[in-house]
Amino acid sequence: VPYEEGAGWGARQLHSPSATFHFASRTIRLQQDWRRLGVAAVVWDAAVVLCAYLEMEGIDLRDRSVIELGAGTGLLGIVATLLGKGFFVCSFKTLYNCSARVTMTDREAALEFLESNVQANLPSELRPRAVVKELTWGKDLDNFPPGAFDFVLGADIVYLEETFAELLQTLEHLCSEQTVILLACRIRYERDHKFLKMLRDRFSVYEVHYDSSKDVHIYKAQRSSRKDDF
Repeated sequence: VPYEEGAGWGARQLHSPSATFHFASRTIRLQQDWRRLGVAAVVWDAAVVLCAYLEMEGIDLRDRSVIELGAGTGLLGIVATLLGKGFFVCSFKTLYNCSARVTMTDREAALEFLESNVQANLPSELRPRAVVKELTWGKDLDNFPPGAFDFVLGADIVYLEETFAELLQTLEHLCSEQTVILLACRIRYERDHKFLKMLRDRFSVYEVHYDSSKDVHIYKAQRSSRKDDF
């Protein structure tokens, strides 16, 4: 991965102050800031591929509780919120909003930047459905209800071996047997295979998509061994 400025087209994309995407019939313009926040403040290919997968597969996020780990610039969480747009239904004479409920998490240092991108790219009626919240893997997990999420999303969050145990602990806390985990990643190093093995020790894991143009894999994981459709 070309991290340094002047290292080619990929580096120019990372160091660009903004990035523009088109998902869910909307244009999404994100600010980037490599110099200030590094990997947390640029859009990685894995996020783009997972966004495209959610849209192309028509995965129904309406009325679902979704949490993103390592949200960074917010692209994936923003797209999940847009794709999960529902409608108001009347239940017992009460209007009920059946749009997705999306929680975007990252470490404290990235939250202000993440929040600014979320506010700039979501229509006003969807902003209350998207929450930005601090989460350092393996710490203060009681701030999140255990097993309460329908989907756990992560894009390019498997890269530091010293975080693998805490990431797995976090996934176990967030997931029930019905929770679907979707992880998009580029397999760069042997340690990435090590994480997948660790994940398979605790979850049923299989690959659901591979984007050869960007060399990004998407894995689906669940606690149970059932491989139901979404």
